[in-house]
Amino acid sequence: MKILYADAVDERHLSGLTDQGHEYTVEPSLTAETLPGAISGYDVLVVRSTKVTAEAIESADALSLIVRAGAGTDNIDKSAASDRGVLVCNVPGRNAIAVAELTMGLLMAIERRLVDNTTDLRAGEWNKKLYSKADGLFGKSLGIIGLGDIGLALAERAKAFGVTISAVRKPGRSADTEASIRRIGIRMVDSIDVLLDESDIVSLHIPKSPETQKLVNADFLSKMRPTAILLNTSRGDVVDEQALMDALDSSDLRVGLDVWNNEPGQGVGRFDSVLAKHPQVVGTHHIGASTDQAQRSVAVGTVETIQAFCDGAPINSVNLRSESSGQANLTVRHLDRVGVLAQVFAILRSQGLNVQEMQNQIFDGGQAAVATISTSKQPDPETLAQLNSIDEVFHVSAMKV
Repeated sequence: MKILYADAVDERHLSGLTDQGHEYTVEPSLTAETLPGAISGYDVLVVRSTKVTAEAIESADALSLIVRAGAGTDNIDKSAASDRGVLVCNVPGRNAIAVAELTMGLLMAIERRLVDNTTDLRAGEWNKKLYSKADGLFGKSLGIIGLGDIGLALAERAKAFGVTISAVRKPGRSADTEASIRRIGIRMVDSIDVLLDESDIVSLHIPKSPETQKLVNADFLSKMRPTAILLNTSRGDVVDEQALMDALDSSDLRVGLDVWNNEPGQGVGRFDSVLAKHPQVVGTHHIGASTDQAQRSVAVGTVETIQAFCDGAPINSVNLRSESSGQANLTVRHLDRVGVLAQVFAILRSQGLNVQEMQNQIFDGGQAAVATISTSKQPDPETLAQLNSIDEVFHVSAMKV
């Protein structure tokens, strides 16, 4: 397959692609505007921060897979990809430690005023009296909103500082996550309101979505403790920056931000942010995942994701329907011969039965196979009779979903 990397990548970790017979091209200068003119002929597109628009997806004549070399996929038009049958996968968890480390760095920088310390020293000013004033982290309470890989990694590190950890109780978490919650000793509370009321520090680790956009608004901020610390290393859109400015101007709230509204589209550029200039804000340049360790891990994970797709067992897909929409499951036991399934599909088509999902597995010996086919509606007895009349079919049964 032909693979296009539309962002920088450490090519030392791409040998697995060439070993499998794939070809890859690395074009880190591509942008949302230039990608549509460069994507033709490629089967796979890999991006980090480059935006993948509907125009780019519609311009692709061979594209089957888009891989986000990281966790968040908000820079990809997933609706357009779904409409064109293009699978979108991410590589979650590989940069979790890097983001957790930066979050702790922001917290320490705020608590001990490291930025102001350094700035004054470089200006030739000595003010031990001022900068000796700090309460310390030991015994403080940290509320984590978003207990994914990054949130759990942060909890582990904060725990080592003697910080107590809380998060909001949520149904449907995986068994592994629940086990991590118990192992770390995270206290679960019933709502965000309770979390905000009880936390000295609040850290955001949530994806961008309609539900999380401007989650941190005036109401949210009013429920935080007046001297609390707010950390955001997730997405800029989850914070209402004007509401945050108002809270900073009217309270002792302190803030650490790695992500912003309206970030520059390129790695280098001008960024004029009133929020970034506020004296109660410590900021970084959206670098949470940008350690060499994390990027090596993500590069390897990207190769694994591409190979899984080629093997017919894609991993970490984000735009496949999670639940079957079929109304019936057909089980077709048949001889493994060319054209048998074509006859099955022709009958289904003639009866207006659309295939939703299917799987065909071969038995030992290679003589027989069984196909499991999910259809859009229940087949009638006549359709089942037609399917069972195919010479190479042993038996067809249908079960209503």
